[in-house]
Amino acid sequence: METPMNASCPAPMKAVSNGAFQHENPLDYALPLLILQICLVVVFTRFLAFLLKPLKQPRVIAEIIGGILLGPSAIGRSETFLHTVFPKKSLTVLDTLANVGLLFFLFLVGLELDMRSIKRTGYKALCIAISGITVPFVLGIGTSVVLRATISKGVEPVSFLVFMGVALSITAFPVLARILAELKLLTTDVGRIAMSAAAVNDIAAWILLALAIALSGTDSSPLIPLWVLLSGTAFILFAIFAIRPLLVVMARRSPEGEPVKEIYICITLTLVLACSFATDTIGIHALFGAFVVGIIMPKDGPFAGVLTEKIEDLVSGIFLPLYFVSSGLKTNVATISGGVSWALLVLVIFNACFGKIIGTFVVSLVCKVPFREALALGFLMNTKGLVELIVLNIGKDRKVLNDQAFAILVLMALFTTFITTPIVMAVYKPARRGAPYKHKTIQRKDPDSELRVLACFHSTRNIPSLINLIESSRGTRKRARLCIYAMHLTELSERSSAITMVHKARNNGLPFWNKKQDGEDQMVIAFQAYGKLSSVTVRPMTAISHLSNIHEDICTSAHQKRAAMIILPFHKHQRIDGSMESFGHAFHQANELVLGHAPCSVGILVDRGLGGTSQVQASDLSFKIVVPFFGGGDDREALSYGLRMAEHPGILLTVIKFVAPPGKTLAFGAKLVGVSSNKDYKVVIEQDNKEKDDELWSELLSICTNNHEVSIKYEERLVDSKGDIETALNEISNSNLILVGRMPAVSPLVPKSDCPELGPIGSYLASSQFSTTASLVVIQQYNASTDIHPLVMEEADYQDLPEPDTPKYFIGSSFNNALTNLYYYIILLNMV
Repeated sequence: METPMNASCPAPMKAVSNGAFQHENPLDYALPLLILQICLVVVFTRFLAFLLKPLKQPRVIAEIIGGILLGPSAIGRSETFLHTVFPKKSLTVLDTLANVGLLFFLFLVGLELDMRSIKRTGYKALCIAISGITVPFVLGIGTSVVLRATISKGVEPVSFLVFMGVALSITAFPVLARILAELKLLTTDVGRIAMSAAAVNDIAAWILLALAIALSGTDSSPLIPLWVLLSGTAFILFAIFAIRPLLVVMARRSPEGEPVKEIYICITLTLVLACSFATDTIGIHALFGAFVVGIIMPKDGPFAGVLTEKIEDLVSGIFLPLYFVSSGLKTNVATISGGVSWALLVLVIFNACFGKIIGTFVVSLVCKVPFREALALGFLMNTKGLVELIVLNIGKDRKVLNDQAFAILVLMALFTTFITTPIVMAVYKPARRGAPYKHKTIQRKDPDSELRVLACFHSTRNIPSLINLIESSRGTRKRARLCIYAMHLTELSERSSAITMVHKARNNGLPFWNKKQDGEDQMVIAFQAYGKLSSVTVRPMTAISHLSNIHEDICTSAHQKRAAMIILPFHKHQRIDGSMESFGHAFHQANELVLGHAPCSVGILVDRGLGGTSQVQASDLSFKIVVPFFGGGDDREALSYGLRMAEHPGILLTVIKFVAPPGKTLAFGAKLVGVSSNKDYKVVIEQDNKEKDDELWSELLSICTNNHEVSIKYEERLVDSKGDIETALNEISNSNLILVGRMPAVSPLVPKSDCPELGPIGSYLASSQFSTTASLVVIQQYNASTDIHPLVMEEADYQDLPEPDTPKYFIGSSFNNALTNLYYYIILLNMV
């Protein structure tokens, strides 16, 4: 009896091996085998995600496909591979670890759902959510009848009916958020309606799933499902009235700006596990407990954000792919064989798509949603994903779904999610429209008009120099106000917290930028504090997008805010030894794309510590600024910017006009090649612009003669060669700031540059061989003739949304105002 028992019940795996040198195979032991499985799964799914990235597919698609390919449908068809890497005796450990990760992921999903926003769901979104659940659920009932008559004979009818209805009616809230973020639709009307409807749908789906689980028990007594539902209801009430107050207390004792106590994190994560144990004991699956704790968690304050930061990378990066592989090992596409099976697959996909898309589309039209937006909503609400797989796996574990039905429904979830992004991109592209505006350059006929600048920054490294540059730019004109839009450029990551941050964006009709609440962005606080201390209007903003298309957000925001200039940080920073180190090619490419599509002038700030490592007070500011003037539109813009800076009492402006000998040009015979980031057109370097140059030079002479309040020096320098230009430029290498045009008609000073977008002079001035102390702003003047691919189509009859009033902050004379200014100055020093 002992031998056959051992054959049918293999001994459990030991945890660790003694090593290969002890003649033991590590793959026969649980821990080393688990490590190999995790490494293989993570590498394989990430590789698939990389391949699918050009198709803008969410990572969940790669993880589902990776799970299926590693299972018996593809690579797992090899018995050697399956028995070596995924032997049956290891699956219990793998499934357990995957489900632990899933518990915490569902906790994160609950954190993303704000019940207050669901309560405020509008009439349209509520109607769309109800129709998006009802119609596919009814079709799911019809589909279940067909499946029971063919491939699912003998299954319990009621539980199978509910499982099929839930499987066809689910909309995956996290996956939908990711798709909307990829397509820059989260803050559009379509995105807001879709997210609200999906949140309602998500809650309803979990309630229906709880019902399905309660009905799928093995006990034949009809009272068991009733007891399960009553116990589940009691648990939810206990969570609301007993657990939530504890969470609220911990959240209140975690103020902004202070670290969250470790004991609070430990208590919360233990509560997640304890509630999961409770719901598993009740009989409605452990996932519900974790999900409920996430929902009742207070969303205000830093507590929820810190929890997310602590666990999301480990959960979504390591544990979650294990669940997809665990699901893929149960999926055998080979079971779908024969005409009947493939016909059933087509039927399931058709009913799932028809129910969601048509149900949502029709109700959207009834609610007076435009045709294209209604169609896009239909496809967006058809998104499936992880929650769908959870439902299917629970159904399979409870013997409601057999292998063939399970494989059909997994392929249905994969297909419906895969088609969402390309179809929505095809049927709906929100038009970026805006009213034309006048002041798109700093050089203008009415210098007393307000100057608006969109100043972008990546990190705290950029802030001191950027604030000092702004302080230098404010001038002294009483009527010429300076308005700064300080935009924090944040890369959109795969983290769920990034999606949550994006989803909190203000309803302003622009993709991915918002004015955050005080305290949410420590870098933005520095600009807010500076605004309190100066006569500059500062409006902080945040752009959250992939670096490959963040230029769209920058340019669109600049147009909507009617900016005259965009200031971008250079993609390199100076190291201690004076050499320049790159942040990465993505930042470099983003700057090039802004130069090619900007609706106004652009300045690239090469920061070498302008003013030191902290913000300089207005009374202490003392900068030497130099403008090398060669001629052309970009140089005229640089000189105009310099003239504005010269109005600041702490600025000494030096203008050097380079002049070629008679009969020569500053090109000195070199062939001038325009550098453009937009491959569809070539930059034309101006050469016949002497009249405009002379006009601005005359204005400079007039200012020097008539305005004795400004400190301006000027000189004309005759140069015979490139060497003379280099010599003259090296003489100004000890200045604080140099303003130079991007594309003057000058022979390049460096034979080859990895930053050709800075132009012939800027490339030389930005090199380490020139200076390690002089900061640089390379300026491109807006030219309507080259703006042939605008990101915002200007329409004369388009009405922009009204600009929210923002108070101007001045230094007060009263004692209270002095205290306030001191407070903000302390904040500024701390932040910077």
